[in-house]
Amino acid sequence: MAYFDAASAAPLHSVARQALLASLDEGWADPARLYREGRRARMLLDAAREAAAEAVGCRPDELTFTPSGTRAVHTGIAGALAGRRRTGRHLIVSAVEHSSVLHSAEAHEAAGGSVSRVTVDRAGAVDPAGYAGALRPDTALACLQSANHEVGTEQPVAAVAELCREAGVPLLVDAAQSLGWGPVEGDWSLLTASAHKWGGPSGVGLLVVRKGVRFAAQGPGDERESGRAPGFENLPAIVAAAASLRAVRAEAAAEAARLRELTERIRARVPRLVPDVEVVGEPVRRLPGVVTFSCLYVDGEALLHELDRAGFSVSSGSSCTSSTLTPSHVLRAMGVLSEGNVRVSLPMGAAEEDVERFLEVLPGAVAAVREKLGAPTAAVAREEDVLVVDSLGKRCPIPVIELARVIGDVPVGGLVRVLSDDEAARLDIPAWCEMRGQQYVGEEPAEHGTAYVVRRTS
Repeated sequence: MAYFDAASAAPLHSVARQALLASLDEGWADPARLYREGRRARMLLDAAREAAAEAVGCRPDELTFTPSGTRAVHTGIAGALAGRRRTGRHLIVSAVEHSSVLHSAEAHEAAGGSVSRVTVDRAGAVDPAGYAGALRPDTALACLQSANHEVGTEQPVAAVAELCREAGVPLLVDAAQSLGWGPVEGDWSLLTASAHKWGGPSGVGLLVVRKGVRFAAQGPGDERESGRAPGFENLPAIVAAAASLRAVRAEAAAEAARLRELTERIRARVPRLVPDVEVVGEPVRRLPGVVTFSCLYVDGEALLHELDRAGFSVSSGSSCTSSTLTPSHVLRAMGVLSEGNVRVSLPMGAAEEDVERFLEVLPGAVAAVREKLGAPTAAVAREEDVLVVDSLGKRCPIPVIELARVIGDVPVGGLVRVLSDDEAARLDIPAWCEMRGQQYVGEEPAEHGTAYVVRRTS
């Protein structure tokens, strides 16, 4: 079985396993106690903090270990907003942030705060000018991920950090996807990360708050971890997380070059091997091991099951995965095709022969899913000079398949109205038009669902 979903969780690094087992024997005591076992545990905790801080590029007393990366994000945003409440209650995020950031933004809005969401281009990258335009006198905090978790696009953190610094606004960087590859550039103020993304154990997050940043921890106070992560530290997991971070950093340069070659191979060959495919994300400024593509006329969940049966573990941002029936917020913000979406994220040590076998298996898997879907017969009617396709009650990619089948039935310049009540159609039909060279006119209200209007141009 080839595991190609490292962006969700990287396999446990061998150094992490060794450190975890060793610290189970040495680090079980309370590091706050003064007896021998407590002092030994404190030494392990201090050493782990110093190692992690060195990897991040911060002072040890600026770094807090949290129970998860999500908890680090929630704590960091809430504490920074509370610390700057006298400045205002305005928060800036990008439209493609991890759900932990967006959920914090939603909670802030529900509590009476205001949020600006900076848009991205078709590659998933923000323009620093978008942050410059969103900054206001009452802005308390800005957030920007270092690299996107779904498409691998790296963000211009240093440029945005400089703009925020000039405005006197702290910038929180979610570095979960990139920290294993290297420190985050720029004059950021807060940083979060998660150990299971770089091969450490799950249940360990990092929160860094630079000295001088106003921060007020929320919730009941606790004497541990500067009051920012209450409860007894999971010391064996913390030690393993710090040890594995140091280990992967030592391998990062050589492994990044190797994985970039493998992902470039996928990016170049998939469109040649499989018809009607769009490779998405920034082609150059991206994470080393991540490549994402979307296949027209394919159900994402069905394709993932087909690949799983062939021995490949991949993930999807498709609207048709088992975890969600709404389009990926990242793909929606980018304006790219969401149906049949596949994210390949190679772990360190991924074998070249597994990538080659994936490229051999993929065309057949896509063809099998398309054959099973069968391109159902569309219910077609005419309203004057407009062809109407009734796809109500059908999930994407069926409305797109039916559109593709009938577009040739109208003359060049003619219109097709696709009736659909699936939210994914709002993203997938314009994306199909972009890929196929047809004109997306827009959407119109309909008695049931929405009418998406397409003009045939070729």
